[in-house]
Amino acid sequence: MLLKKTLNPFILKKNPKKNDKPTTALPLGRKGRFGFSGYVAVVLCACCFSTTAFAASDPLGVVNNLSTFIFSLIRAIGLILLGWGVVQVGLSFQSHDPSQRSQGFLTLAGGLVVTFAKEILDLITT
Repeated sequence: MLLKKTLNPFILKKNPKKNDKPTTALPLGRKGRFGFSGYVAVVLCACCFSTTAFAASDPLGVVNNLSTFIFSLIRAIGLILLGWGVVQVGLSFQSHDPSQRSQGFLTLAGGLVVTFAKEILDLITT
């Protein structure tokens, strides 16, 4: 009986008030319309102007080209180290500083190793 009394107001509502207000879209405003039109333009461009990317005929050729590119970057870094080593050795002879001279020769040797890294690796692997 107690349950019936507590649930009675919720269950026996026969004519609840209906919301008779018409539902309208929320106004976007100028910025909202501009943003939405930009979004639509980007999506349409992505759908209409996309092309299929085909892989190269020889996958080993792509890997070899990448390897050549990376080794050329390493060679450029090695040449920079080599040049810096020469500058350090020259400055050490001018200032008569033995620690700077040893540092210069170490940089010079490191630059040579990095510059000819590909050739050194080819000699080791064969």
